[in-house]
Amino acid sequence: MNPSFARPVDRILVIKLGALGDFILAMGPFAAIRKHHADSRVTLLTTGPFVALAEMSGYFDEVWVDTRPGVWQIGAWWGLRRRLRAAGFRRVYDLQTSDRSGMYFRLFGRARRPEWSGIAPGCSHPHANPRRDDMHSIERQKEQLAMAGIADLPAPDLSWLDADITRFDLPERFALLVPGGAPHRPEKRWPGESYGALAGRLQARGIRPVVIGTAKETPVLATIARLCPEAVNLADRTDLADIAGLARRALLAVGNDTGPMHLLAAVGRPSLVLFSGASNPELSAPRGPAVELLRVARLNELSVERVEGALAPWFERVASSDGRP
Repeated sequence: MNPSFARPVDRILVIKLGALGDFILAMGPFAAIRKHHADSRVTLLTTGPFVALAEMSGYFDEVWVDTRPGVWQIGAWWGLRRRLRAAGFRRVYDLQTSDRSGMYFRLFGRARRPEWSGIAPGCSHPHANPRRDDMHSIERQKEQLAMAGIADLPAPDLSWLDADITRFDLPERFALLVPGGAPHRPEKRWPGESYGALAGRLQARGIRPVVIGTAKETPVLATIARLCPEAVNLADRTDLADIAGLARRALLAVGNDTGPMHLLAAVGRPSLVLFSGASNPELSAPRGPAVELLRVARLNELSVERVEGALAPWFERVASSDGRP
């Protein structure tokens, strides 16, 4: 066929900016959109931290980085407007459904506005459910896509995400602890003293505690190290693929309501997620084949004994299967 008469490529845009937990929960919708538009060129608009993950997933033909310009950055807004308009997108799936992504809808202008799945006023395929904010992210996105004509939504699948973790030189029997969380939300974090005590009890069972996080968790990591010197500190030494690799080989994971727990849960590792009254697991809890939730009004009142008790069934499975869950 003469290239000059080739059929134009159908172009699709997906918008998902973050955070990590929300991005992991969107893996099912990503897969559904890719399958539904198998012959199209699918572009993702996201933020810098998720570019590598999106590229590894195989769901997208290209990934654009959203620099999230401030309202005063007029030049950046004009540049984004030109890029969106020039791409010739036929349809946009706005999985962010925020004020910012609603502004992107308006950047297209009426004359060049593509089909749009989301909540922007005037869009062609609105998620027309006034109770959408009362739904868990997965159910909300499932209904949104169904209203746009995509009925089959698989569970998040991270089978493609793994890494070689031999450089960490870990024993066969280890458990992951995730004591971090948003710095401005201390009420969502179990105290470092409690994690340290739990680490000691894991070590006493012959299970090496391995802590993951960032440098922002330095104080809590120091507390854990003081109470359990055997704990392995991998803070700031792991990327998202490393975390998935650790999860595939760990016995279990315990952590706060924070992004990495979504990744651990989606990989399929037995995961215990600690919730306070400050957040509602019915709206945003990690999903996976082996996730348990423990919710109390105030996490600083949650005892180590209660957490250890919640882990008891997994300990029994480990003990009855030669060290593997």
